[in-house]
Amino acid sequence: MHKILEDLGKIGIIPVIKIDDPEKAVPLAKALIAGGIPCAEVTFRTAQGEEAIRRMAAEVPGILVGAGTVLTTDQVDRALKAGAKYIVSPGFNPKVVAYCIEKGIPVTPGCSNPSDIELALEAGLEVVKFFPAEQAGGLDYIKAVAAPYPGLKFIPTGGINASNIGKYIAYNKILACGGSWMVGADLINAGDFGRITALAREAIFNIFGFSVVHFGINAKSAEAAAQAAALFNTLFGFSVKDGNTSVFAGDNIEIMKLPTASGTHGHIGIGTNSIERAQAYLEGLGVAFDPSSVKTGPDGQKMVIFAKEEILGFTWHLIQRRS
Repeated sequence: MHKILEDLGKIGIIPVIKIDDPEKAVPLAKALIAGGIPCAEVTFRTAQGEEAIRRMAAEVPGILVGAGTVLTTDQVDRALKAGAKYIVSPGFNPKVVAYCIEKGIPVTPGCSNPSDIELALEAGLEVVKFFPAEQAGGLDYIKAVAAPYPGLKFIPTGGINASNIGKYIAYNKILACGGSWMVGADLINAGDFGRITALAREAIFNIFGFSVVHFGINAKSAEAAAQAAALFNTLFGFSVKDGNTSVFAGDNIEIMKLPTASGTHGHIGIGTNSIERAQAYLEGLGVAFDPSSVKTGPDGQKMVIFAKEEILGFTWHLIQRRS
């Protein structure tokens, strides 16, 4: 897969931007970066789109900017000249796709049925846009149509919002989601870049969906672990489930039998919709992870990874939720 597409996949969300005033382009790009989304798809639906791409690419080096709603090879040329790093089209246009491949620029054409998908595969593409996502059947449809094409990734766009992006991003065939709710034309035109930053940050955490899955406590012995679990049962009615290395009290409290268990005092399991994206994001904040701690599922998907540093004597790890 092209590195540009890999980078978009690590971010997980692509703001789809219709811009009317190129003067807003640079502060908009900076607002997105401040909110944790260093990418943008600027559409060619307005005459100002090309100039907005040019200003973002030239003045905001941290933004990964692409051109959307590209319908012709002439628009491809103009987008590339302006500084676009990838091309997005609403449908599968064989001429546009072939031209982008010839130019060596990543292209994600809109595909909403198996015939379109097979045209994309025949062209050598590994990623397609699924548009319009919600109107065409949503995640259930994507899961059904993706089954015969195990190597293909999707970028659903259309109807994606703060309330449903988490369920999309948890599916391992989704490279990223396109959305516009955090970059609405009214916010851009009003210059409300603080609000855009806030919505971008909210969108990032909607993708991750962080929550505490379980809390681990280190006991000094198997006997002490059993006694603690029994106490939780007596006090709160939590069921006791005995395992090889720990005892669970209820579903969320794990009491370790061995004093050599991970963490000085214990550990915290943090669930996420997308462990790969969450890891990339947290590494960007300076978190170091232990590669030897990775556990994978039967399908090879990463399911668990531990951070190297403790928080107040508790180590912590990410846990991939199943979609």
